[in-house]
Amino acid sequence: MTVQYGASDDLLLQKPEGAAEQEVFDRTPSVYTPLRTYCLPKGEDRHYQQQYADMYFARLAQLKPAVEQIARDTFDSIEIGGEKCRKVDRVLDVRQGELCWVMGTIYMEMPLKPNVLEDIGKEHWIAAPPPRVKYDSGVGSAVEGARGAHAAGTGGTGTQIMLEDESGRLRLTGSELGTWVLVTGAIVAVVGTENKDGDFEVLDLRVPDLPRQPQRWETEDGEIALRAKKMASQKRSKAGKVAIVSGLGISGDEGDTLTLDLLLEYLLGESASPDDQATAVSISRLIIAGNSLSNSSPIPTRESIIAAAAKRGGRKTYGYDASSYNAAPTDHLDQWLATLLPSMPVTLLPGEQDPTSTALPQQPIHPAMFPHCRAYMTAPHSTDKSEIGWFDSQTNPCDLSLDGWRLLGTGGQPVDDVYKYIPNCENRLEMMEAMLRWRLTAPTAPDTLWCYPFQDGDAFVMKECPHLYFVGNQPKFETTVIEGPVGQQVRLVAVPKFRETGEVVVMDMETLVPELVKFEVFDE
Repeated sequence: MTVQYGASDDLLLQKPEGAAEQEVFDRTPSVYTPLRTYCLPKGEDRHYQQQYADMYFARLAQLKPAVEQIARDTFDSIEIGGEKCRKVDRVLDVRQGELCWVMGTIYMEMPLKPNVLEDIGKEHWIAAPPPRVKYDSGVGSAVEGARGAHAAGTGGTGTQIMLEDESGRLRLTGSELGTWVLVTGAIVAVVGTENKDGDFEVLDLRVPDLPRQPQRWETEDGEIALRAKKMASQKRSKAGKVAIVSGLGISGDEGDTLTLDLLLEYLLGESASPDDQATAVSISRLIIAGNSLSNSSPIPTRESIIAAAAKRGGRKTYGYDASSYNAAPTDHLDQWLATLLPSMPVTLLPGEQDPTSTALPQQPIHPAMFPHCRAYMTAPHSTDKSEIGWFDSQTNPCDLSLDGWRLLGTGGQPVDDVYKYIPNCENRLEMMEAMLRWRLTAPTAPDTLWCYPFQDGDAFVMKECPHLYFVGNQPKFETTVIEGPVGQQVRLVAVPKFRETGEVVVMDMETLVPELVKFEVFDE
């Protein structure tokens, strides 16, 4: 549903009717609990000396039981020519001509995929190539029988797909691969046989699929859950709505203020008709899903540094240059949020362009960036874990409980990276669904997506299935509902960039049905 924001001409610029007092609206409250799933250790407890290979082995160990159960139910009953299918424990134990199934981690060798070892081997002063739209080269073909023009991420042209475990790698081939979305890091089970070339001919494939989905209010404190259920059963309380926006792209220039002011006035209920104001007060929280600033990446590119130095007429320094710092974007964001916070709580996720860690999971933007908003945040040294600030600076990805529902959201980088693996496909919802069925919030980390080197277990493995999965900074608004093998239902929402589209997604927290509110500025 799309809503064009604005009031009719006959409702604007009117004097109050009589001397009657204007109606005062109360904003709908919400029950909100951040789950802190992706918070990293603090200070000296955070280490980067670990090997990233251990992360893949930990991921395989975590997801192997789920994949094995699904594979056994499907593959153990397969019989071809009197030969029954059997399980092989390691990829190197596969024998030519034997019908078997084996589990492992997908690894995709792609012509244009970044390779850190190759980068180190090159001369360090050579300019880096431009960012790749896709990792596929467009020449040659390693996988036959792709579904139409879309190879579904499994082998577009020039791509080799391998299955890896602790023992080694096994190259996969076969037309069946063209019917599945696959990227490096996905845990799968494949059934087939090894051919004379030493490749594994895949006949079928299975993924972990959606994990268990908690019931509504299950993750909340017992007293809160009981009170909410009681009020809902007596029909005295109804959840409100939540607004999700991404890509505000605040640059500090005067040109990017008008649509932001329109959004602010809409959320505060300070404009439009009384009916629009009644809708605005039902919005209980604003979630900003990444890229609030236009360009505040902590690591500038070599080209931008050289260009900036040439413009100043100075030497080409690669360190911090205080003269090039511009505080206007962060100051504008801080003041914009501070205007909204007395009326509405805000959850802020960082994005690729925001001033925080580059590697996933990105940690919350530091409170020092928000001098006007700090009064609404939890005290830094608070010992009360249940205390939640009106302004909650969150991680990316983030795991939330809102009005009893489980929410999983990201700033968009994992989906954007998965997109590069899949040739001739623009369907972001298909990629989001695949990530949920792989049970991975960032499947391509650490191969092509920077991340923290987890050792005790991969934090990107989903332990519970969300009710709402939203991804920010996508090309356009899209939504659908997917179902799991035991009745799980997940609402998927691709949130567009507000700076480019002027669109905000408003979710009804009773039905999890979204509507789209669009702000437009017409040029005369």
